[in-house]
Amino acid sequence: MLHFHIPAAMLLGPMVVGVTMSLCGATVRIDNRFFISSQAILGCMIAQNLSSSILVSLAANWPIVLFILLATLFASGMSGWLLVRFSSLPGTTGAWGSSPGGAAAMVAMSEEYGADVRLVAFMQYLRVLFVAGSAALVVRIAMGGEAKSVVQELIWFPPLGRDFVATLALAVIAGWLGRRLRFPSGTMLFPMLIGAGLHAGDVLTIQLPEWLLAMAYAFIGWSVGLRFNRAVFLLALRTLPQIVISILALMSLCALMALALTKVLDMDFLTAYLATSPGGLDTVAIIAAGSGVDMSFVMAMQTLRLFSILMTGPAMAKFISRHAPRKSDN
Repeated sequence: MLHFHIPAAMLLGPMVVGVTMSLCGATVRIDNRFFISSQAILGCMIAQNLSSSILVSLAANWPIVLFILLATLFASGMSGWLLVRFSSLPGTTGAWGSSPGGAAAMVAMSEEYGADVRLVAFMQYLRVLFVAGSAALVVRIAMGGEAKSVVQELIWFPPLGRDFVATLALAVIAGWLGRRLRFPSGTMLFPMLIGAGLHAGDVLTIQLPEWLLAMAYAFIGWSVGLRFNRAVFLLALRTLPQIVISILALMSLCALMALALTKVLDMDFLTAYLATSPGGLDTVAIIAAGSGVDMSFVMAMQTLRLFSILMTGPAMAKFISRHAPRKSDN
């Protein structure tokens, strides 16, 4: 994929390979320690692109930012309601699976509330695949021939120094802290937030060579792709049309909000599209990093949405599962 200048090729390539292998019956799995380490590295990469100036921009435009967050939450809630009402998904699965972000956290929490964790994982990571593919396509169309020059400018093995060692220390310590405190997505969010503060205060210059980022992207892509095992796919086949329709509807709504955002804030569509894209945070970060967009705004919006999902997701899922009448009840 890198040869054809596809954006986020180092993520999408391993992801496609993982899906293909898994659906063909492969049982290989990526050790969770590699996935966790890759998330910590990704958090440091995001921290490079976050600055205090973006908070000023978000605060100045808080009505439109709040509207986008509430509209996304409402759309995901309606999607979950309709899936519980009109599909044959068991229990609370539809409500948990329709959450637009925080995939790993939603999967982890869903089992505690009676959902089929396999189907929740399928729905969540199917959405991640759709979002990653569509975002990469939009970036490719928007950048055109510029995608080639971006790939050619990569320096795979730059000279490394103390900043690299300090960056690794940040990833290890902050990632461990986030996991130790059991904060959802903390392995990525803690290095991101702590690293952004250190980087913005000129305390630390984050250095991440391309070979290390490529390894992190590959482990994340393989981990996501290999979750799509054949047994879960066959289990979900009956409700696949409803699941796909709900994902496409949510993506379409976010694209419309991105279009409106370009009119209100006078920004390019690519930045607005990635900022409103419904997860996941790690895949959007990888795609945004190589597309020349306003990375700070994209990651600020994505992080705000992730926090809002983590705070409201469980309550929303429980409410929908309790109050949405099942189709079989009529």
